[in-house]
Amino acid sequence: MSHLTTHVLDATAGRPAPHVVVSLVRHLTGGGTEPIAQGTTDLDGRLALGPDVLEPGMYGITFGTGAYFDDRGTPAFYPLVTVTFTVEDAGRPDSPRHLHVPLLLSPFAYSTYRGS
Repeated sequence: MSHLTTHVLDATAGRPAPHVVVSLVRHLTGGGTEPIAQGTTDLDGRLALGPDVLEPGMYGITFGTGAYFDDRGTPAFYPLVTVTFTVEDAGRPDSPRHLHVPLLLSPFAYSTYRGS
C-alpha cells in the first residue's frame, strides 16, 4: 500500500467525489517543488498516491476541485485546494507509518484533517 492515501467527500451532495485529479509534490529546501505523483480518485473518492515511503520533509497535495464542480455544472470558489503537511517520521522501512489526508469538499468551503 502507498504511504499516503486520500478520500474526497462531497459534503454538499453527501457522497464521495469521484474523478478528482490529485497531485503530490515535495517542497524543496530553499524553495521550489519536486513532483512525486499524480492520480485520480476512484468511484468511492479514494486514492493511494506516491511511493511506498515518503521521506521526512514538507509535502503538498493538490486537489482539482474546480474541474470536479465544473463537470457537475456547479459554480465553485476554490478551483484548487492545496494541503501542505510535514512528514517527521516515516516509520520503519518494513513498516512505514501510514498517512491519510482526507478532504471534505463543498463549492464554497473545504476542510481537512490528519486521518488514520
